[in-house]
Amino acid sequence: LMRPLRGCRARGVVVGTVTLCLAAGWALQTPGGVSLVVPQPNINATVAQNVLLSVEYSSRGIATIEWKHVSSWGTTKIVEWKSGNYVNVSTVYKDRVTTFENGSIQLLNVGMRDAGYYFVTVTEEYGTNTYGTIIVNVYEIIYEDLHFVAVLFAFLAAVSAILICFMWLCNKSLHLFQKKTTHKLTASTTEEIELETIEC
Repeated sequence: LMRPLRGCRARGVVVGTVTLCLAAGWALQTPGGVSLVVPQPNINATVAQNVLLSVEYSSRGIATIEWKHVSSWGTTKIVEWKSGNYVNVSTVYKDRVTTFENGSIQLLNVGMRDAGYYFVTVTEEYGTNTYGTIIVNVYEIIYEDLHFVAVLFAFLAAVSAILICFMWLCNKSLHLFQKKTTHKLTASTTEEIELETIEC
């Protein structure tokens, strides 16, 4: 009974291994299979800053990457390119966008109108596609400047108060020192007058 069982197990292992190899080979030959990762789906930026919209895609074939911007002003196509081939940048974003091989883009010198939703679509040559979204919030620098000025003003006011207190203490000490010196001089002058009187 032991020998036939071993034979069955060996056949089962061989059949299982062959099946696994065939399945792996079939999966590698099957068209399709594109994935996309968005590591930072929410970005805060200030006016005039450069913003990196970072993604990472993988594809078995040649992929086409397309970025669109959707805001209250409407939908605008930013850029479209095929990996290793052409790059088609819309006229609105000419000289303001840089593309990267991993599917990321960088927006240069952002303004308030650049706030909104950024949609990326990665389409494989076999027709499979995947999507990603990044929300960009753009803030005006004036608020940060006012905050900086307020903090700087408070710091300078505190330093001024400390210096005024220090000067007041120095002035008080000087007056006390002058009073003691005057008193000593008066006492020594009186002693000299008395000595002169005695000598006469």
